[in-house]
Amino acid sequence: MKINRLTSLFMISFMMLFVLNPLTTSCSSNPNGNEPNIDRPVGPAANPDDSISESFQWSKYEVPVHVSSDTVWQLQPISDEFNYRSSYTDLNQEFTKRWKDYYPAQWDGPGITSWKKEMVSVAEGYLRITASRPTDALYEELTMPDKTKESFQQTYTGCISSLSLVTYPVYVEACAKLSKSTLASDVWMLSPDDTQEIDIIEAYGGDRSETSATQSYWATRLHLSHHLFIRHPFADYQPLDDGTWYTDGKGTKWADDFHRVGVYWKSPTHLEYYVDGYLVRTVDGMDIIDPKGFSGGTGLVKGLHIIINEEDQEWRTVRGLSPTQEELSNQEDVTFFVDWIRVLKPLQK
Repeated sequence: MKINRLTSLFMISFMMLFVLNPLTTSCSSNPNGNEPNIDRPVGPAANPDDSISESFQWSKYEVPVHVSSDTVWQLQPISDEFNYRSSYTDLNQEFTKRWKDYYPAQWDGPGITSWKKEMVSVAEGYLRITASRPTDALYEELTMPDKTKESFQQTYTGCISSLSLVTYPVYVEACAKLSKSTLASDVWMLSPDDTQEIDIIEAYGGDRSETSATQSYWATRLHLSHHLFIRHPFADYQPLDDGTWYTDGKGTKWADDFHRVGVYWKSPTHLEYYVDGYLVRTVDGMDIIDPKGFSGGTGLVKGLHIIINEEDQEWRTVRGLSPTQEELSNQEDVTFFVDWIRVLKPLQK
């Protein structure tokens, strides 16, 4: 998600290949109306004491990763059900022992995004990240597709990041309801030096698009990808195959309900992506993990922060896909809800 102007131009080119009381449902009930496809051995879950409370919201969902029968899943302390209240003026200890209420560094977001602590709260069992654009918001100058310059007012939204780093092997799964807007709803992981990234959820829940022909394109897709960066001079690698944009073939709009999206980071060269308990994408081998050698031959090996945020991404802003003031006035539609996030490591019994 951390992108500069070169990355934005890359994303624009890439995307052009593909285009010519509201919370009554949560991940405690499968929003698709069917059960996860678990027809293979699955290791039992376990906390650091090798037993896991059935009171966790995620307890009814077995970890869908295929592991040996002598493997247990150890719940990591970063896991969070968000069953407490917290705000930027009154941060709860349950929040502060896991999260920083901002990005890991001092960067304030891509393009016209401006992360503000007041845009993040925890209430009624959900992490809530919302958005606004005050009349006195500052302006940012962006380069348009025709190379001209145009100024846009900033979009205020929120970001949190884990205090601890996640390392492989690990399964990270979030139950979330996308913002029903042109903003990106994101759960992702990034190394402290900004060179290795794994995206768990990156999606655009709103129906509005730049042409009528693509009105439902973004709303029906989840971006399942990873990045490797070189910072000086800047270069960005991510896979470009069709599988990076997942759609279930049923026209599901991912912002309509809560869904579970998880990544099993098995090794430096192996990632598995799961949606509502189904394995939907596997990325395996250095030829797709890092064919350009940006990692120096190691693959994905660095510890990663978990980051949850919303973004007004530059490549979308310049295509007319920044939320309008009218859209931002509907707080429900511009809010990204996270019900829970669980982080588990596989251990031999």
